[in-house]
Amino acid sequence: MNTPREDLAISNPSRVPANLGGWLLLGLALAYLAVLVLMPLIVVFAQALQKGIGAYVAALADPDAHSAIRLTLLTAAVTVPLNLVFGVVAAWAITKYEFRGKNALITLIDLPFAVSPVISGLIYVLMFGAQGWFGPWLLDHDIHIVYAVPGIILATCFVTFPFVARELIPLMQSQGTDEEQTALSLGASGWQTFRLVTLPNIRWGLLYGVLLCNARAMGEFGAVSVVSGHIRGLTNTLPLHIEILHNEYNAVGAFTTASLLAMLGLVTLVAKSLLERRQPELRQGVARQA
Repeated sequence: MNTPREDLAISNPSRVPANLGGWLLLGLALAYLAVLVLMPLIVVFAQALQKGIGAYVAALADPDAHSAIRLTLLTAAVTVPLNLVFGVVAAWAITKYEFRGKNALITLIDLPFAVSPVISGLIYVLMFGAQGWFGPWLLDHDIHIVYAVPGIILATCFVTFPFVARELIPLMQSQGTDEEQTALSLGASGWQTFRLVTLPNIRWGLLYGVLLCNARAMGEFGAVSVVSGHIRGLTNTLPLHIEILHNEYNAVGAFTTASLLAMLGLVTLVAKSLLERRQPELRQGVARQA
């Protein structure tokens, strides 16, 4: 006969590790996370505040820091809505219709996950740089893409466009098309069906994808580094500004700026957890996506 405590452990295997080995594995996992996640976060904020709050505020008040913050926010403000529209349209087409090339479209959506961001930046330089395919024409018409804001936005869009689509596709596949078909049979238009039926069903997954897309857009370094030209005060985003300050041995400035991105990451994690708690099937969608 099992004791009441043993019966509880058997009926709820996820509550506590079953034996000493389970505790050891849990301890190793927590130690690993502490070394790779918690300690770096502590170091970032400790280094940022090592000379006091006055130096911290002064680093944020620097004109170059202001320029980097504005450009980062502008890039996210343009990139996220574009990827939101693309993600919804792509997910709708993939989950609601059958067409030739569907698997190819899914593969293309996954492409940024497989291609190095640096390579994507080089592709844009090859296409729109002064010696690129369209470079001479762009120069003749005084249009600047590479080493300017449009190039940064294009590179960021490429790196981040899978996030919304990849979050919505498994969610919409699990929901099927029955509700939409019913709405259409009752006389609803396509727009009414999307607004009143589809959108309420995917709203939490959509917010989840937008959240991840925004975090990646603000923190992207590789692709943006290639196409930006590192023009101080003009084409440096927050990650590029951190690199410059670090190369200049300005530890306080670099870690102060890094703390902004760290806080963004923490806010993203909190919001992610709240969304998953509000809509448990988001976890299942992420698991299917993985």
